[in-house]
Amino acid sequence: MTDLQYPIGKFQPKSEITDGERQRLIRQISEAPAKMRAAVKGLSKKQLDTPYRPGGWTVRQVVHHVPDSHMNAYIRFKLGITEQHPTIKPYEQELWSELPDARTASVDMSLDMLESLHKRWVLFLKSLQPSDFARTINHPESGVQNLDRVLQLYAWHGRHHTAHITTLGERMGWNRKTTKKRSKRKRR
Repeated sequence: MTDLQYPIGKFQPKSEITDGERQRLIRQISEAPAKMRAAVKGLSKKQLDTPYRPGGWTVRQVVHHVPDSHMNAYIRFKLGITEQHPTIKPYEQELWSELPDARTASVDMSLDMLESLHKRWVLFLKSLQPSDFARTINHPESGVQNLDRVLQLYAWHGRHHTAHITTLGERMGWNRKTTKKRSKRKRR
């Protein structure tokens, strides 16, 4: 049985990563918007409003949460590069997920936002030198983190939330229906 809250496992950062690993993480961030869009493609309003686990956010809330979170991450990276050891501002993600836009807005808005944000973020990440990732930020709740750790976290974060949606779809049989329709079309 997959852990419904952590379908790809809990975040486990490495203390040191190579430049090759860093490039792989940047690639994962680059691919996250397309994977999120594919995960929700064809879902009905009822499916979008289905919690991914008992007591969890709906698919719609998950989709809106990711760009909210990643906008904060992008800003944290910028602060980490332009300031000496800045203290960043946390946000109340649970409260943000309950706001009307997160509960009711079309997921297309957040998917479009995620695509644009990630294009800019990846361009920025690729411009950094390996030594830049050793710079630090101070999170008031979780302490001092270097940008390598932050990079690992957000590469994981995109995959983590996409897996919430895809594993729900698998459990509910949503993906199989789409696959069966495609298979029938190919046989004709």
